[in-house]
Amino acid sequence: MAEEPDDRKPLLSKKIDKFFTGLADAWNFVKRFFQEVLFPPYEFKEVIHQCYRIGVESLPLISLTGFIVGVVFTNQSRPSLSEFGAASWLPSLISIAVVRAMGPLVTALIAAGKVGSSIGAEIGSMKVTEQIDAMEVSATNPFKFLVVTRVLATTFMIPLLVMYTDFVALMGSFLSVNKNEMVSMTTFFVQVFESITFLDITSSLFKSVLFGFTIGIVGCYKGYNSSKGTEGVGRAANAAVVMAMFLIFIEELLVLQIVNAIRGS
Repeated sequence: MAEEPDDRKPLLSKKIDKFFTGLADAWNFVKRFFQEVLFPPYEFKEVIHQCYRIGVESLPLISLTGFIVGVVFTNQSRPSLSEFGAASWLPSLISIAVVRAMGPLVTALIAAGKVGSSIGAEIGSMKVTEQIDAMEVSATNPFKFLVVTRVLATTFMIPLLVMYTDFVALMGSFLSVNKNEMVSMTTFFVQVFESITFLDITSSLFKSVLFGFTIGIVGCYKGYNSSKGTEGVGRAANAAVVMAMFLIFIEELLVLQIVNAIRGS
């Protein structure tokens, strides 16, 4: 019994060392991104190409999801409001819920699954097949071309996708409200915009930028540091999705606390 703690100490020590080493590597990776993004050469064509892949190619999935979110949330909220005779408050409730939380969060989670995994797998496969090493030999900066461009693209496009998701969700909500309460589009959107404040819009955009940066940097980090052949590529893609989603929820919680503090002051 006395020897058991001694056997476990090395394993625990290795796990602790690995954890803090991983944090240091991640910090150096993020620091290198900000160093590389500020100085030329700038890969504008690759940034535009990645924006197209991340933004335009995600529109079908984002459109369907946003529309379903608007319809389902409206139908779920109607019975509760009807019990208090407050069904006319549906547009206000939906607008606050979508703009403040559901739009950015749903869009970011979908992008983490679709975009984050794609970035992790793509860069991971280039890593294990030594294409990144070949780029370094050919006097190309692989970090700037692969990492900086993708992180910039996700940071730019996720806020645009969030605004699009908000619009589609509100349109889905309008169709449900119009069908059941016979509310016109003008009345619906007047109530929507009366319920939204400037702080709601700015906090939503700030979260969207933060979520986009997180998805891009996590996907690139996991792919850039993948190993062990094709198995490592799969692990990099999976780890990119899991870690990005975890950080998105943490960021959502932190930003919510800050916004509530500002709203209450």
